[in-house]
This record gives sequence, C-alpha cells and structure tokens, in this order.
Amino acid sequence: MTEKRTMEDMVKTLNQWARAYYTLDEPLVSDGEYDALYDQLIEEEKRTGRILKDSPSLRVGDQVLEAFEKYTHKHRLYSLDKAQSLEALQEWEDRNTRFLQARGYKEKLSYVVELKFDGLTINLSYEGGYLVHAATRGNGEIGEEILEQIRRIPSIPLSIDFSGDMEIQGEGLMPLKALEDYNKTAKDPLKNARNAAAGALRNLDPNVVKDRKLTAYFYNIGYSPDWTFKSDMEMKKAIQDLGFKSHSFLHLEDSLQGVFQRIEEVEDLRPSLDVLIDGVVVKINDFRAREILGFTNKFPRWAIAYKFAAKEATSTLREVVWNVGRTGKVTPTAVFDPVDIEGVTIQRATLNNYDDILRKKVALGSRILLRRSNDVIPEIMGVVPSEGPTEKIEKPKVCPYCGAEIVQEGVHIFCPNSLSCKPQLLAKMTHFTSRKAMDIEGLSEKTLLKLMEERDIQSIGDLYDLDYEDFLSLEGFGKKSAENLIKALEASKRPRLSNFLFALGIGQVGEKTARDLAKTFKSLDKIKEAAYEDLIDLEDMGPVTAQEIVTFFHDPEIKKELDHLKKSGVQVQDMEEDGEGTALSGKTFVITGSLSKKREDFKEAIENEGGKVTSSVSKNTDYILAGEKPGSKLDKGKDLGIKILNEEEFMELIKGGKE
Repeated sequence: MTEKRTMEDMVKTLNQWARAYYTLDEPLVSDGEYDALYDQLIEEEKRTGRILKDSPSLRVGDQVLEAFEKYTHKHRLYSLDKAQSLEALQEWEDRNTRFLQARGYKEKLSYVVELKFDGLTINLSYEGGYLVHAATRGNGEIGEEILEQIRRIPSIPLSIDFSGDMEIQGEGLMPLKALEDYNKTAKDPLKNARNAAAGALRNLDPNVVKDRKLTAYFYNIGYSPDWTFKSDMEMKKAIQDLGFKSHSFLHLEDSLQGVFQRIEEVEDLRPSLDVLIDGVVVKINDFRAREILGFTNKFPRWAIAYKFAAKEATSTLREVVWNVGRTGKVTPTAVFDPVDIEGVTIQRATLNNYDDILRKKVALGSRILLRRSNDVIPEIMGVVPSEGPTEKIEKPKVCPYCGAEIVQEGVHIFCPNSLSCKPQLLAKMTHFTSRKAMDIEGLSEKTLLKLMEERDIQSIGDLYDLDYEDFLSLEGFGKKSAENLIKALEASKRPRLSNFLFALGIGQVGEKTARDLAKTFKSLDKIKEAAYEDLIDLEDMGPVTAQEIVTFFHDPEIKKELDHLKKSGVQVQDMEEDGEGTALSGKTFVITGSLSKKREDFKEAIENEGGKVTSSVSKNTDYILAGEKPGSKLDKGKDLGIKILNEEEFMELIKGGKE
C-alpha cells in the first residue's frame, strides 16, 4: 500500500517540478505525473480546508479584484540615468573615477553588463520564506499591489529557502512567441509585448496574466537586512540559487572596452531574443564602490542604462482606410507620407479601433508620431503639433464593401454580412487554403480574388467544384498551372483533423487548440457534437473559446458549408487513422543547428505526429534533430546518451508510420 503523502511534501515536490519546468526548462516529470499529484493536493485541501502559503493552487482562481491597493516599498526603487552613445558611457566612468579617487577608493573598477528589459518593473516581498506582497514600481516609493497577478506567473516562486525579509526586483514580460500565439486566435490582437505585459499586470482580472503566458526575469535584491553582498555578481548568484529566473546574458567586464564589445554583441543578439529589450544596463560590480558613489535625487551613480537608438519618426496622416477581416471586424488603417525608420520605408500602420483614434487624437492632416514596435510592426504613438488644417475621422455607419449596417460590440465594429461581404469571404478562403490549414499550393489571395470575380465563387466549398477549364480560362494561367491547382485541390481532400479545424477559422481556435481538440475527441463528428461542458474540461480551454466552438458548429450556414465540403469529396481523417501511435507520439525533441527549412516547419511536423519540441536538452529528451553547426546542445545530448538524428534520419522516422 502506497504511503499517503503529507500536504507539505506534495507542495514542496510540485514547486520543485514547476521550477525545473518553467525556470530551468529542464522538466523532471511528465505533465501527467504533475497533474496527478496536483489533483491529489487539491483533494486534500478540499478535505481539510487548509491551504499552505506556497501551494500551487494559489496560482488559479476566478476572483476579479475590485480595485488596486497601494504598497509602500521598503527600499526606494530608483530609475536609471541613460546614455545613448559610447562617449556618454566614457564620461560616466570618468565622472565616477574622479568621485571615487577623491574619497580614497583606488581599486580598478569592473562592470556587470545585463539586458535592459522592456516590460513592467515588479517588486516582490518575501517574509519568512513566503511571497507576501508584489507591487508595480509606481513612483519609486509607492506602487500598486499586484500579488494575485504575480501568482499567475508560474516561474515566480511562492516560497524560497530564505527565512529573512527581502524585496527583489525584476521585469514582467510577455515572450514574443507567446504574443504571436495569442494573436493567432485573439478577437482583439495585442499591438506589442510591452503593452501586453503591462496591461495584464495592471488588469483587475489576474487570469489575464495567465492567458498571456507572462514570464519574469530578476536582477536585484533591493532590500534584505539579513543579507550582505560584496558584489553584484555575488547577489546575482544568490538570486539564481533562490530559484528566480534570470537571463543567461550576464557578463562581468574588467574594462569599459569590454562593455563596448558586449553592447555590440547585444545589437546582433537582439533580433533573436524572445523578449523585448531597449538597451543594456551597466553596473559597477563592487558594492563598496557603490556605497561611496551613492545616489543623486533620481539615479544611482553606480549604474547606467545604455539605450539603443529610438525607432521613431513623424509623418502626416493623409487617409484612413477601413478594412474588413474574416470575422467581420472593421478596422482602420492609417495611410501617411512615406517615412524611413532604420532603413525601412513605411507608409501604413494599423489603428486598433475608433476608440484608439479618439484616444490618440488622430485626425486627417495631423502630424503623427510613429514607432516600429517589435522591430517590425509600425505603431502610431500619438500626435505632435501640426501646422496645417486637420479634419476629424468619422466612424463608418455601413460596411465600406457591401453596404451592410455596421454593428458595435464593445470597442469594435463589425459587418454582420458574413455570407456575401467580399473581403470577409476572401480572408476566410485565404486562411482556409494556407499552408498550416489545408495547404492548397497555388491558391494565392490574388488567384482567389480572380475566382470570386470571374467564377462567382461564393463559398469555400465552391473551390472543390472547379474544374480544369475554370482555371485555364483565368488570365495568366496556362495548362501547367491549371493542372497543378487541380492536383493541389485533390491532394487537400484528406486533411488531418487538426489542420481542418484550424482551416475552418473558428473564433479563438488557433493551431494549438485545434491539435488539442483533435487529440481529445479524435473525430470531426465528436467535436461537432461536443457540449460546452465537454469542451471546458480541456486544459487551457477558456469559456469564450468553448462557447465559440459550440456556436460555430450549431450555425445552420456552417452545417450547410460542411455538408458541401463532404459532398465535394473532402474526407477529414480521424485521429485513429492519423497521428495516434506514430513513432513520434509522446516523444520530446530538441532542434539545433542549421537545417534546410525553418525550425517552425520541423516543429510543426513533430507536433502533427504527436511529439513535442523543447528548447533545452535534459534527461527527458528523446531525440535531438541536429543540422549544421549544432553547438553545445549536441554535446550535452551525447553525454546523456540521447539519440541524435540528422535531417535524413528524421524524415525516415516520420515516414516510419505506426509503431
């Protein structure tokens, strides 16, 4: 008979497993083992009515806060002085050297170089080893209490192996991959990771943090009467030893020339990072030198932020074009005089909605301030004083394409005419035929538009009713291209269940949710029949998504469209015939080195066959897919005896089919 585990033991074990998974990226157990012990803990908490201060059950809940409470920091949180040139950094060092030498400090300075994260500063307070407060920076002395929000970040420890009082500072961030995944299914896509993180942490509903999959990196212990450090690097090691997540880019340089080299390195590294940064932070390592230098009214003298050049410009707004997407949402696009930002010429930017236009006081003819967000997406930050006349932007009352009367839902406006509004149908068909959906090669948006105009295509099912002559008669099409399109349509008629679900464009259902539905229900018929209660039980399935799925499959027009596809020969493959029991089912892969295709393509192939991909090698890794110049991950894999595959061997494994 298995000995019953104590609640303390269960909580300790679950927190150790969570740290290994979320902070170290080295899972110790399977998801199933974690879930089984977590369920056991929940049962015990229900039975006893007792919840430990660091129980992982504190990370969940449906309570929405009524208001933010104020929190007074035990130690003031200073902002940093800024430098935007290497010369300014040299002046900073010269100034500090003179200050220190005048006070008898003769030692050579060394510098800690770390990333300057672009998120929201957070300050956590631990007492007796437990997380008791969490707050925003605020004005540096008083912030807002966000404890419930912080508990939704799984990498942040609820308890630590230190019984004294302590405040620790870090940055709350939304990883760029999490932002990308979120926007694939979001009705209201987020503009950038910075605002997404700040908005979640300052949202009265703590579960917004969980939905956006925020993380946090820590870099400073600002208050601890029971702990004395001699250097910043010694403090950084303590932060890591306590179980806090810290970024791997952390360097100690014994000269300012070394700091300059690290800044160049970060400039090159920046595009590959999964979090936003806007510079580096340079700190004097020795705490004795820091104590002598002290603070100005605003900044510590011993630290400075090197900021990258601003990615901003101004232009004049000439026009606002209202676009209709596949969900019917009508969104405004700003058209302005072409402007160059970092070598890229832009003349369009998305405005979220009409409220966004009013809030930013944007008008036709106004001088707008532009910023390239996330290094790619142009964003209108607001307006600057304009010399010429301006004209108010009017909110449309009817759809600019089909003339249907616009309806308002919250801050967004929609065209309700989903059946014959051309942009909606075009967007739906473009999504349906895309590579990650039905993968119908050759059916570009341009070709689809031609088919709508010249062949009166009015539904997705109509595509499968086209013949060779229909394509051959299109402008620009010859025999070969027409034959290829017919072959592509035929090849798409036996889609995987997960691909077909994604292709349908169900609200809130992205690639991951489509895969989860396929794995759980196994067939399209069972998904169509699933009740709200069946869907809400799925992991990561929210109430909005569950309702979207139920509503979608009960829509008479959708039923009609699905029948059309079936009659046209589209046979969706059940999971029993596709993906279950393959050589990759339940296997964990790490991808390293340069390959013939994008890593995302290999990741998709692995996940479609029931496997998963992680970023680091551990004892739980089953395979390493290695390309050219694989690096240290390959060496670690060899040391652990993990099976190494080249690209050819990987493809053979995929083709191997059922085990």
